[in-house]
Amino acid sequence: DISPLLKDPEAFKALIDLLEDHLRASFPKIDVIAGECLDSRGFLIGPPLAQRLGVGFVLIRKKGKLPGPTESISYALEYGKAELEIQRDAVEAGQKVVVVDDLLATGGTMCAACELLARLKADILECLVVIELKALGGAAKLGAVPFHSLLQYD
Repeated sequence: DISPLLKDPEAFKALIDLLEDHLRASFPKIDVIAGECLDSRGFLIGPPLAQRLGVGFVLIRKKGKLPGPTESISYALEYGKAELEIQRDAVEAGQKVVVVDDLLATGGTMCAACELLARLKADILECLVVIELKALGGAAKLGAVPFHSLLQYD
């Protein structure tokens, strides 16, 4: 639950500072931050982080929420199926992208987001989350995509 971070301006600033410091130290060039989350919490972290880095922010949303031509993917959830979409012109081939979200649990949504970006021929530098629930094994599902979490819980 990131609600306490969101209601405390000092804590939220510290969170964005930590994420920014990690990305600046890890990657000399980032073109785009992509935010993904079915309930949009990734959108609360991605735009301020992108603004700090001086890069664009693109949306990855549940089906039917984005205008224009989109690329979509269906994926399995613990309790059913879902679909994610990205606008076809959201990123250009070869652009260096970091995928940001608040939480990694089983990894299904993050994997789907990475697949969408791969279809657009983006270069995914890393998946970055605030909280990782390690016992659910989501990071392993990302395969070769680099992954970083600030907090880990078993």
